[in-house]
Amino acid sequence: MILSLKNAKFNMPEIKPLRILSISTDRDIFREGSEVYGRMKDLGTIADELHIIVFSKGHFTETQISPNVRAYPTNSLSRWLYIFDAYVLAKKIFFRPKVSLVDMVTTQDPFECGIAGYFISNKLHIPLHLQIHTDFLNKYFRTHAFLNRLRVIIAKFLLRGQVSVRVVSERIKTSIFEKMFSRGEIPPHITVLPVFVDVQKFKDAPETRFLSEKYPGYNLLVLVVSRLEKEKNVSLAFRLIAEIRSRSTELRPGLVIAGTGSEEKSLRSLAKKLHIKDHVFFEGQVSDLALYYKSADMLLVTSRYEGYGRMFLEAATSGCPVLTYDVGAAKEIIKRGGMVCEENDEECLLRNLILYAKEPAVLDQAKKTARASAEHFIPKTKEQYLAEFQGMLRDASERVD
Repeated sequence: MILSLKNAKFNMPEIKPLRILSISTDRDIFREGSEVYGRMKDLGTIADELHIIVFSKGHFTETQISPNVRAYPTNSLSRWLYIFDAYVLAKKIFFRPKVSLVDMVTTQDPFECGIAGYFISNKLHIPLHLQIHTDFLNKYFRTHAFLNRLRVIIAKFLLRGQVSVRVVSERIKTSIFEKMFSRGEIPPHITVLPVFVDVQKFKDAPETRFLSEKYPGYNLLVLVVSRLEKEKNVSLAFRLIAEIRSRSTELRPGLVIAGTGSEEKSLRSLAKKLHIKDHVFFEGQVSDLALYYKSADMLLVTSRYEGYGRMFLEAATSGCPVLTYDVGAAKEIIKRGGMVCEENDEECLLRNLILYAKEPAVLDQAKKTARASAEHFIPKTKEQYLAEFQGMLRDASERVD
């Protein structure tokens, strides 16, 4: 029997539009050529529409980033009005009786952005998606500032509601499950999707002696890649270098700092106080980090907490050994060619730094292991990452209360 397909009708699954409203704090979105401007442009390729409301003070202007991506500033009089102004702006632009002009709200954080997203999603009757980039249940985050205590309360409230969640590391997901939900309670749907790092450029960068030629005479050149802010605990790196140099004149470590921040002035004063100012080199904001990873003897990370820690991935794919506390995605990324010390174990950091400074053969082996490990690393392409991101957002947009 031959079946005619001429008049047959097929029920093809309907692909719903993906119209996203994002709440952000990053004012660089309005600066063409910035990293985040480019990132929003990329996200526009996986959505039908992307609208971004940005917490801002001053006089920013609405910006059309690409044909389907537009950014709107709140232009608030005070930071305390960000949430209210974002809500009013969203209501004005997107609220229509009995119809929604966007399909979901996603927020940059589960704090101020999250609570704004909560009110907006309730008003527009659309799903709420929270993105979490920091280990907010870590005790150091909570005690870092009074405002952080309020942020933890907000995040806990939101996570117990009808939300979907993206976290950037398994550590954060585990922390939420273990510290917020007891057996029998139903946690929110959580997707682990790290930040995208274009690691191919680090992997393909040529070997170089850039740092050893720029700063000769050291038997251990330690690299710190970090914002110079209190929570990054960069002062510990200074104290470790000072301690090593005080133990023996044969141990000659140097410290290279790639990054800027509000703590720079006090760190320069600390270097002078510890008598190491001639052995600490502030490089400022570095555009070509591959040059530094490829020529440093090791990367040192002293942060109290991290959400992910892109420097781990950058160093690992550059073949640069890493010495770090157990923060962010350290244990997920650093398998070989590095050392992960337990939280707050300064002695572990000091012991390993001394070992690498005293034993060139041990340092050489660590570098060889790190480089061999980098050779076998297969990076995720931007296209693959965006496809995963789209799947996550589409799933979140289709979740209903």
